Formats: sequence, structure tokens, C-alpha cells
Amino acid sequence: MSRMTDEALETMRDLEQIGVVSKQTLRDFEAQALPLPTYTAETIRGLREQLHVSQAVFAAYLNASVSTVQKWENGDKKPSGVALRLLSVIERKGLDVLV
Repeated sequence: MSRMTDEALETMRDLEQIGVVSKQTLRDFEAQALPLPTYTAETIRGLREQLHVSQAVFAAYLNASVSTVQKWENGDKKPSGVALRLLSVIERKGLDVLV
């Protein structure tokens, strides 16, 4: 994150603590400010293998088709939107966070 983004997030968190900004507003701001990583085919395959799950199980956790996971891992398609956010969460927190 950039220095400006860090400072803006810190300010919003301070405003939430003193009651000027609601928790929901803070969450919305954080969701917009936090960058999403990009995932290569190798990164996605590596993440799945690190979690010791099959493509079918990984797809089920992501609410995606097995075909989509295969395309990501082959580099034919790149995850975006919700799938990209879920991959980011899974990478940081593991699959248990989705259960």
C-alpha cells in the first residue's frame, strides 16, 4: 500500500474509534483501499497444493467450477472479482475461514 493509503486508513480507524465513522463505513473504506494481489497460474496451483486439496475441493470452496480452476491453473483464464478476493483471503487465512 502507498503511504497515503496507509495514512487514510489510519485516520478512518481513528474516526471509527471516537464514533465519527461507523464500523460499516470503516469496513467499506478498507475494502476499497486494500489492494488485491495478482495471481499467476503457478501461484494458484501452488496455493491449492499447499492446502492439500484437489481441484474439485478447491473449486467447491470458491463456489467455482472445476473447469474454472483448471483454466486458472493452466493460465487460460485469470480470477477476478469475488474469486480474486476469496483467493486473497484463503492465502492469508486458510480454507477454515470459509467454513
